[in-house]
Amino acid sequence: MKSMVDITLCLINDTPKLNGYLDDYSYLVNSLIDVFEITSDAYFLDIAQKITNYMIEHFWNETEKTIKNLPNSSQIPFRNLDHRSRKGQRLFPKPPKRRNTHLMSMTNDEQKLAELGYKQELDRSWSGFSNFAISFSIISILAGCFTSFGQAWNNGGPIAISLGWPLISIFILIIGLCMSELVSAYPTSGGIYWWASKLGGAKAGFYTGWLNLLGLFAVVASVAYSCATFFDLAFMSFSKSWAEGYSLQRVFIMFIVVLGIISFLNISSGHLMSTLNNISVWWHVAGASIVVAVLVILPENHMSVYDMFTMRVNNSAGLAGGETSGTGFWFYILPLGFLLTQYTITGFDACAHLSEETKGASQAAARGIWQAIFYSAIGGWILLLAFLYAVQDADAVTAGGGGVAVIFAQALSAKWAGAVLLISATGQLFCCTSGLTSCSRMMFAFSRDGALPGSKRLAKLDSNKVPRTAVLVSAVVAMVMTLPALVEVNIGSAEAPIIVPTAFYAVVSICVIGLYLAFLVPIYLRWRAGDSFKQGEWNLGNKWKWMAPVACAEIVVICIYFILPTTPMGWPNNEGFDLKFVNYAPILVGGTMLILWVWWHLSVKKWFKGPKTTV
Repeated sequence: MKSMVDITLCLINDTPKLNGYLDDYSYLVNSLIDVFEITSDAYFLDIAQKITNYMIEHFWNETEKTIKNLPNSSQIPFRNLDHRSRKGQRLFPKPPKRRNTHLMSMTNDEQKLAELGYKQELDRSWSGFSNFAISFSIISILAGCFTSFGQAWNNGGPIAISLGWPLISIFILIIGLCMSELVSAYPTSGGIYWWASKLGGAKAGFYTGWLNLLGLFAVVASVAYSCATFFDLAFMSFSKSWAEGYSLQRVFIMFIVVLGIISFLNISSGHLMSTLNNISVWWHVAGASIVVAVLVILPENHMSVYDMFTMRVNNSAGLAGGETSGTGFWFYILPLGFLLTQYTITGFDACAHLSEETKGASQAAARGIWQAIFYSAIGGWILLLAFLYAVQDADAVTAGGGGVAVIFAQALSAKWAGAVLLISATGQLFCCTSGLTSCSRMMFAFSRDGALPGSKRLAKLDSNKVPRTAVLVSAVVAMVMTLPALVEVNIGSAEAPIIVPTAFYAVVSICVIGLYLAFLVPIYLRWRAGDSFKQGEWNLGNKWKWMAPVACAEIVVICIYFILPTTPMGWPNNEGFDLKFVNYAPILVGGTMLILWVWWHLSVKKWFKGPKTTV
């Protein structure tokens, strides 16, 4: 090849003896295009373009209006071997001095990951549907809608559910769309932590990673505990003797058993988790449909549609004076009820944490986030309206603590109530299994960059390409976090006790605060980056710039509310103050941030430089 434009088939003493013909040029152009498709390197495409132009110049038959070998084509003069035209002008850029030749054997996903600094280690066996499925499973309308219903009923009542759910869902969808754009640009298992590091530096990444990890620990803890609780409630519906033996200790033991089951499933195989998440989607769809049908058809009476959208309840043991109107109710009590929506529709960052195991991650993970939010919001609203529709006696629901089990006991026979509770408990088992998967992948990615104590062991994969140690550590931390659930809390009286899982609600608050604060950092940093941000295949475009500030504002507001006490006895200045009523979410989150701040300034900033490269 002469000048990479003129082609010769034979050189003798650097003298051309036989020139190239049309087919030689054509084969070379096709080969260059093949190389470009493999490497995505524009250098090869540029050469192909220039040779094509040369072909048109020398082989165009004006008479026949076609490209063909001309009679004198073999006599085309050759140019110098120095990449220059007759006038001495360079025809195309010099090739790079060094080329990463192994890229030619990589898939597009592996190439993208290599560009971000990592080699493919995890098993990339997840489909786009599986990626969507894990976030849909973690959101789990069969978990959050059942377990946090009492929080919304006691703090606002039906309006906090029927109107609050769609309102807050819109804000969460906006957050999800912002995150979809980020995961498309940076599809790594580090997810939120990696985005923050890329956009804001090592310090931003360090704090974000720990907040994200804390939130994911709380996801595993809260869902596994509620799963155990609902299995216990289901068994009590089927057996009087089991109901008589109820205790918090028994529920906690069942909670430990649930953690053991989901840990075993997670360490078995990454591909198994993909399959289980696919099954989980259909279980949630079918299960929710059955529950809705049962609650609409079987009860003899139903709450009026008017009451479903207007009734207000303040069962907070005296917050805002127990009133259901006025400033205290609308700006304190009712927003506390929104915890139902914020807690249920969270954990959707799992799509990002599993992106290194997903095919076509730049598109699939981005779609997975917003689609999981959108479909969960619709399905959850229908399910919650069915709960309200089945209420027989609203005052009795309030007196019973506002939980769904009270509604089912009113509206259904014991066996039907048990069946509904069992459907929910099984959905929650899928949910916490997926939550543990997401948590372990985040821990793996964070450890891969050396940000956790014992990073080398936590980042190690077993023979199944699963971070076994990270799975087990996540389960143990979740268990420790839930120990306060052993403390019985009665917000009623001795004569009419109302036992509420205050510790569970605190874990729920930790989940919301930790995850959403972690979401806040990269969304804000991407907003600040403006047009300098390099968008991925899936992006919002410039016309949606308003979404980022709206998302940031919503996150700040909800985090403020979820550090507030949920009962008057949780306020230090209240005469009935008791530590068991305290919302320990701000204590744990604030304490964690203080420890991280001290650790960063004394040690971490000296050695932690953000994401490391493995290629």
